[in-house]
Amino acid sequence: MDVFRVWAPGVSGAEVDVAGQRHPMVPDAEPGWWQASVPGTGADVDYAFRLDGGDPLPDPRSLRQPFGINGVSRTYDHSCFRWTDRGWRGGPLHGSLIYEMHVGTFTPEGTFDAAVGRLDHLRDLGVDTVELMPVASFPGRHGWGYDGINLWAVHEPYGGPDGLKRLVDACHARRLAVLLDVVYNHVGIGNRLGDFGPYFTEAHVTPWGPAVNLDQPGSDEVRAFLINNALMWLRDYHLDGLRLDAVHALEDHRALHFLEQLTSEVQALAARLNRDLVLIAESDANDPRLVTSREAGGYGLTAQWSDDFHHAVHAAVTGERQGYYCDFGSMAALEKTLTRVFFHDGSWSAFRGRSHGRQVDIFRVPAHRFLGYLQNHDQIGNRATGDRIAASLSPGLLKVGAGRCCSWARSGARTPPGSTSPTTSTPGWPGRWPTGGGPSSPASAGRPAISRTRRTRRRSCARSWTGRRPAAANTGRSWPGTGS
Repeated sequence: MDVFRVWAPGVSGAEVDVAGQRHPMVPDAEPGWWQASVPGTGADVDYAFRLDGGDPLPDPRSLRQPFGINGVSRTYDHSCFRWTDRGWRGGPLHGSLIYEMHVGTFTPEGTFDAAVGRLDHLRDLGVDTVELMPVASFPGRHGWGYDGINLWAVHEPYGGPDGLKRLVDACHARRLAVLLDVVYNHVGIGNRLGDFGPYFTEAHVTPWGPAVNLDQPGSDEVRAFLINNALMWLRDYHLDGLRLDAVHALEDHRALHFLEQLTSEVQALAARLNRDLVLIAESDANDPRLVTSREAGGYGLTAQWSDDFHHAVHAAVTGERQGYYCDFGSMAALEKTLTRVFFHDGSWSAFRGRSHGRQVDIFRVPAHRFLGYLQNHDQIGNRATGDRIAASLSPGLLKVGAGRCCSWARSGARTPPGSTSPTTSTPGWPGRWPTGGGPSSPASAGRPAISRTRRTRRRSCARSWTGRRPAAANTGRSWPGTGS
């Protein structure tokens, strides 16, 4: 790396400290940016920025933080890694069995390299996609990762950037897609982004601290910071998609919403790479705009987690009614989430004390835009004792819950209300493949969406909930779609 650049619009001077030598920076052609050319700099060189003569600060776009979140940054060359997945193009999300993995607890070693040794086990379970919980650098060695500090750097105790690449490469060799959980609604306490520029705003608040600035002065660069970060994970680490944490907390009142802009950029990258790339949202807003196409006025995300489905299944099999489960538990609630996605689709929520959500147009939005699951890190971690559902249910009830998650794998032709012709669909879910057939051939019309793997997937999904998976990992099922 010969040229160092940093965005710091509010300072009068900047320096870059490279390998212990300070070099003055000059204003860049782009407003607010500073740059310095340092000949002979390559990979694995430590550096930091100094603003107005202050203490050294890590690069906001640092690719390595070998000395922790507040230490100096280290240069890294993505081109040095030798990939073996040249023929990998990704796979469709619909019908996938997704396995949520916390790298730090998936194996006793808690590293990317150790996780590679368990990948064949995941394949034996019937897993199609591995979803990694956040790996951006965070304080200490252990943690969930949702309070990341250095958003561009891979957590060093896990194995750093090369370790992540080795894991992704090994997954692809086993025909496993890899998603990464990223957090853009806040940055962990202790970050130094505010020293560089208006990365945060007091115009909005979040439950976790200052809101990321997506719509106030200076927000163009902040949005670019986050979008380029997303593109980096997908392009440079060969990831197949991102899970976007708590998108309902992304406060953005601009005409072009951040999520729609992100979708547009990711779709363009997918076209350039000739790969399938997906974006999956976590949201409790019950707003179908997230997964409605951009042409139809939505944000165009690939899918979102279906919290209402989880709540309906959990309340039905456990009998719990505390907290948000008070709105669920009946068979009617379960039926509605299976056939209409959101239980709260403009209806009254006793938990919230108001009406909540909006209806999904099930004739326009394909079923595979919604992911069903029996438990995930939030639904376990939010419990007082962090207990998993297997700790309180009998094996029989666990199979009932798992069966609900896998039920759409047994889908067949259904006739939607008002229709006289059958369509390929999930149970009770009206939907139709586009003209020309389903995902494999025109002959798929009128058949179960994933009939070729129906028996295997049903067994694998049930097995995943009976304690035979490694610790600290959970599974979710993408609803096999009936459209695109």
